[in-house]
Amino acid sequence: MKKYSRAFQALWIGEMISSFGGAAGGILNGLVLYEVTGSREWMGALWLVYFIPSLLLQGISAPFLNFVRKEVLLRRSQLFRSSAYLLPLSGYLIHIEWAVIASLIALQCLLGLIQPIYASLSFALLPDLCEDKDLIDANGLLDGTLRLMSFLAPGVTSLLLLFASIPVIYGVSSILFLMSYLSLRNLPKLSISKNTPIWSKRFWWSELKTGYHAFFRYPQLMKLTFLTSTVQFAVGATMVLSVPFIREELHGDDWEYAIFAGAFPLGYVLGMILLTKLPKSNVMMYIGLIGGGISFSLLFFVDSIPFAWSCELFGGILFPFFNAQSSAVFQREAPRERLSQLSAVRLLFLRLTMPLGILFASILTLEPSDMYGVLGLMIVLLGALFLVISITTSEVTFKDHQSTNDFNK
Repeated sequence: MKKYSRAFQALWIGEMISSFGGAAGGILNGLVLYEVTGSREWMGALWLVYFIPSLLLQGISAPFLNFVRKEVLLRRSQLFRSSAYLLPLSGYLIHIEWAVIASLIALQCLLGLIQPIYASLSFALLPDLCEDKDLIDANGLLDGTLRLMSFLAPGVTSLLLLFASIPVIYGVSSILFLMSYLSLRNLPKLSISKNTPIWSKRFWWSELKTGYHAFFRYPQLMKLTFLTSTVQFAVGATMVLSVPFIREELHGDDWEYAIFAGAFPLGYVLGMILLTKLPKSNVMMYIGLIGGGISFSLLFFVDSIPFAWSCELFGGILFPFFNAQSSAVFQREAPRERLSQLSAVRLLFLRLTMPLGILFASILTLEPSDMYGVLGLMIVLLGALFLVISITTSEVTFKDHQSTNDFNK
């Protein structure tokens, strides 16, 4: 951590704390809602309340993000989240069923509206907080930390439930977001354009079109977003496949599924550490993507649960090579004055493909292992195709450069 600025460390600590608080709160929301309603339909509705407003705001908020103080809005987002977690705490304490349900719906709606803004701005803020040569490692560190928190939060929350009541843990989640806000107060004050626009429907529409046109004018940004979206599609599908794969197809127990679910985030943290020791290049980036796809494909051949654990661990180690480097390339190549807006467009595509993956895995009647094979083959083929294109393009560029040098001589 010594090579990173104090500002980046503040962002990292804030992200780590809020990620843990959000994961713990999400577990509680499901437990409380099921306790009150006993209905799976309500569980699905709760996620729809989160995703639908979130995706709508994601699509229309992009122009606004170019003209805000990113560090200020990040801090305010954490204050809103801290306050929002007091809603289910209040609903649970008054012991009225409709109040509990209404408070959970309000919380999910608020979290869904805040998340796309927070994620887009923190992604766009990163190039201002660390040196260009450290962007890949910084992205890997943030991404790996979020995965680690999602891995640790369920276990820690389960332990807390043995000693504390649900209202107490809601209070802890609220305090964690407040602590994240305090950490983000150490972010430096960043300059924004002095020509702050007068907002109108015509200006907003013009900026929205300009942002999307700008995104599609950069083939590299489109390519990396497409590949990352493909990975997100596969991740969404695995949310449906993983339980029946372990419990039904491999006849595993609950604890064996728990290890399977935890193997990928654990591998991701190991991959993040390994990434800091390896050379960074386009070839290494695509090797990470192809290797991650192979880990999916290997599950097609799995006939034992320990082998399935190994495949997930293997995929977790390799995927950071692609995710961290592709994020850094996007941050470097996107125009700095529109990075917040283009980050929002990128995140919109990523968030849309995950529910599509869930839908794909839900309606297709293939066995889980067959689905893993299809998803893995898709990622491997796309990764191999773009690796070949990248190598070919590099060779052509090198030859053109050599020809130019020979001509000048």
